[in-house]
Amino acid sequence: MMARHRFTLQILVLIGGCWLSLALALAAPAPAAPAAAAAAPAFSLDPAAAFHKKAESSNWLGIHDQVQSRHQDLLASRTLTIMLYLLWAVIALVLVYTVRHYYFTFNRLYGAQRHPYLDVDSGNWPSVTVLVAAHNEQAVIADSLRALMEVDYPRDRLRIMPVNDRSTDDTRRIIDEICAAHPGRITPFHRSGGKPGKAAALKDATAQVDSDILIVFDADYVPGRGLLRQLVAPFFDPEVGAVMGRVVPLNTGSNLLTRLLDMERSGGYQVDQQARMNLSLVPQYGGTVGGVRRSALEAIGGWHDDALAEDTDLTYRLLLSGWKTAYQNRSECYEEVPETWPVRVRQIMRWSKGHNQAAFRYAGALLASDKVSLREKLDGMLLLGVFAMSPILLAGWILAIILFYFDANHWLTGVLALFCLMSYSALGNFAAFFEIGAAVYLDGSRERIRLMPLNYFGFLVSLLSITIASFRQLLFDGLFRRGLEWDKTTRYRQPEARP
Repeated sequence: MMARHRFTLQILVLIGGCWLSLALALAAPAPAAPAAAAAAPAFSLDPAAAFHKKAESSNWLGIHDQVQSRHQDLLASRTLTIMLYLLWAVIALVLVYTVRHYYFTFNRLYGAQRHPYLDVDSGNWPSVTVLVAAHNEQAVIADSLRALMEVDYPRDRLRIMPVNDRSTDDTRRIIDEICAAHPGRITPFHRSGGKPGKAAALKDATAQVDSDILIVFDADYVPGRGLLRQLVAPFFDPEVGAVMGRVVPLNTGSNLLTRLLDMERSGGYQVDQQARMNLSLVPQYGGTVGGVRRSALEAIGGWHDDALAEDTDLTYRLLLSGWKTAYQNRSECYEEVPETWPVRVRQIMRWSKGHNQAAFRYAGALLASDKVSLREKLDGMLLLGVFAMSPILLAGWILAIILFYFDANHWLTGVLALFCLMSYSALGNFAAFFEIGAAVYLDGSRERIRLMPLNYFGFLVSLLSITIASFRQLLFDGLFRRGLEWDKTTRYRQPEARP
């Protein structure tokens, strides 16, 4: 217990230092006012006051403000005022997400932990079909199917269905060879046409089965022996429509990128997802290592084959229909994470487009819903806005720089704004790093904390990638009516054909 407090205290001291620096800057003495203006208020709540003409004076750094900016003619005072209001709106949003990170982290460290389905190990187990989505997966599909042959679940209620979606490599041959080696246990679904994308393939495959529960894996996932029982257990609760397990990188030791992604995954699942489960908020169903109740899926209209992020799409349709999503933090499944930066960039861009697509579709319905509590609405809206924050933050930095150069009468506004954005945004957001640090501690591998400073680079890459993807989505995809584009994540294992 003492070690936990010492570890937390070290991180809090770092965060406190940043807050103290900002507080000292905000509390710094204002420029000396001329005698004629002595009666004027020393402080104004009006953000536009920064643009009012001031007499020449020396500020607290000894730098003389000019009476009239040389650039004032380039931008009207009204435009600058609007920009300043927008800048403070960005800062307010950043602070909201900062509080969210702290709230989740402290709940995970010190709050009551909800694992309501952990002890369910016996019962009248429902029929289950495991759908293994596979598109050109010759390198990994054999490992996944062999692991599923070893799971601890009643054989007469389990059906394994690899969904071979238009593969052009040896995926089909490998699947058929493993089927022949385990007769009656695997029912392959070979898809040679139709709409591209995982959601479309799952939609076609689901029409071929009638099981009570559908469990969805990606082809690179390697499930543990007891995973299926753990994922199915929450469905004994009639309110649960979907369940999500924890994703753990399999190739962590490959290089620096995989180690950074391991820390990022740990923060997202070990802290973020579990805290939302603890607080009865909105755990997000994941398209891998997750399950959905068939009756719930049919009630909301099945898979949407035009969804780029079918998991986020399903999460919100279930939520709006009154179904709950459960998160099982101890139900671990192992995946491959990108080992090169170009692959990582394409992956995060695809996630961004899919998440933003769900935000456009469901934000309004979520706010208007009478089946969702106020707490769930707030958490759901913040979850929908996660990827939108990257372009918003970048816009905030641009606004702060413009205000700094075009408002010489009150240049300190731009400086403070830049410090605020850089300290509390995704790039250098100490709350987010505190969340990752807590996850590393809970995982029992504190040595990984040494890599924390390098996450600055990873966050910057993600911020720029998400911003570019959002720009393309809003401008080019909408303007030119581009269709769905599915970008497959590269696999790194060597293919193995033997059954």
